[in-house]
Amino acid sequence: MDHKIDARGLACPLPVVNTKNEMKTMKEGEQVEVLVDNEIAVQNLTKFANVRNHGVQAEKLGDNEFRVVITAGGTAASAAGDEEVQEQEEVCLPNAKDAAVVVLSSNQMGSGEGALGKTLMKAFIFALTKQDTFPKTILLYNSGAFLSCEGSDSLEDLKLLEAEGTEVYTCGTCLNYYELTEKLAVGGVTNMYDIVEMMSHAGKIIKP
Repeated sequence: MDHKIDARGLACPLPVVNTKNEMKTMKEGEQVEVLVDNEIAVQNLTKFANVRNHGVQAEKLGDNEFRVVITAGGTAASAAGDEEVQEQEEVCLPNAKDAAVVVLSSNQMGSGEGALGKTLMKAFIFALTKQDTFPKTILLYNSGAFLSCEGSDSLEDLKLLEAEGTEVYTCGTCLNYYELTEKLAVGGVTNMYDIVEMMSHAGKIIKP
């Protein structure tokens, strides 16, 4: 590796700032390896590289240990303007501790009349699309799996949220149980280990 930076333990925006300074001495095609200890730093470094038209690859080495390799390429500064690029570089993504995870464990909201519960759930998901801040992640399991599959009245709203950056994950075991695996229409498939991990690291959990 041509250049190495250990940015573990550094708060945003220092991983990006240190990487940017190191790359000032690099020639096109050279690579810099940056070690960080959180996914937010990985996302910020990836954003920095993409803005500048550098190549970028990231991998998780272990718990709280990530490696980001950036290959020096062209720059987007001439196209976007130095001021705009600088502004994008200095914006830190929100810390995962402040990010909300929405948990939908049913295709109904509340207990009681089923038809009313489905109407309320549809309204809840629609209301998510109208908030000033979208949730980081939406987790669907048990009968909540029906919400992300073909025929769901909430598909368009979930697709809109996904397009705005919200991660949408449906429990694979639940899809199999309800024979919905081939009908998943938005987001990806997840497992119980990842569900527990995402909920454990959530800043707050919203469960209607």
